[in-house]
Amino acid sequence: MKIVFLDAATAGKDMDLGVFSKYGETEIYDVTPEDKLCERLKDADVAITNKCKISAKVMESAGKLKLVCIIATGYDNVDIECAKRRKIAVCNVKGYSTDCVSQLTVSLVLSLVCHIREYDDFCKSGEYTKSGLMNCLEPVYYELKDKTWGLYGYGNIAKKVGKAAQALGCKVIACRKHKSEDVECVSLEELFERSDIVTLHTPLNAETERSVNEKLLEKIKKKNFILVNVARGGVTDEKAVAEAVKSGKIAGFATDVYTKEPMDENSPFYALRDRKNVIFTPHMAWGAYETRLRLLDETCKNIEAFFSGEKRNRVDLMQ
Repeated sequence: MKIVFLDAATAGKDMDLGVFSKYGETEIYDVTPEDKLCERLKDADVAITNKCKISAKVMESAGKLKLVCIIATGYDNVDIECAKRRKIAVCNVKGYSTDCVSQLTVSLVLSLVCHIREYDDFCKSGEYTKSGLMNCLEPVYYELKDKTWGLYGYGNIAKKVGKAAQALGCKVIACRKHKSEDVECVSLEELFERSDIVTLHTPLNAETERSVNEKLLEKIKKKNFILVNVARGGVTDEKAVAEAVKSGKIAGFATDVYTKEPMDENSPFYALRDRKNVIFTPHMAWGAYETRLRLLDETCKNIEAFFSGEKRNRVDLMQ
């Protein structure tokens, strides 16, 4: 059996990828450009990838391919319909990153609310030393107690974020497709109208794509509104969000995800990079050390299950 890991660099340099060699011949590439996918998978039985686009063309050229293992939960980078036709199994990993994504979400909100970057800059620039004052209270920051924290989506990550928000004294509301007994559910419009903080946790699909757009952002009523995206870049209309930041409609903005990754110079967000009320992180919310160990272990279990005739994390059987 031949296993090809197409974009191993996305797993981090500190991971032991030798764990896959016990299943057979293993080829590991840090990155694989789109024009090299067909060549590298031509003799592969198993493809392991995070973000490489496994299109119909790629699968049709990979005559021996039996299994695609995605080291992520999202599988929109794989043509599932083609996989079904060609009887190629597709596995993902669920629930592996709940702890670290929720941790980063809360960290981003707290950084924006408390203006950590501004106060840190004030001290490190020497301004604090020169001021002669024992403290500085500008920019003004506010308690989270009694604020409303809105969750767009209500899966495991959002639920954990909601518990943290409640522990900080916030009222939590959520927008989700189905009602839930443990949280007040509202429409997306009401979520943005009532919330002081909105964090995005919804999957990217035809219904959610660019759903955080200019029309929705007009619903914002709170003066110090904060928006944090740890879902998918495509959930937002990036131009509309950027304009809302520039106009002050959004007082604090953080995102870990982008419509095009990495963010390029043509991104509407690129012009915001020097703003102190904006935080960008490079799609790292999922990647704590323990999380990545768990991810590789689950991928090994997916491979073992498939070749043992078991159906484990098979997204090709879900649709």
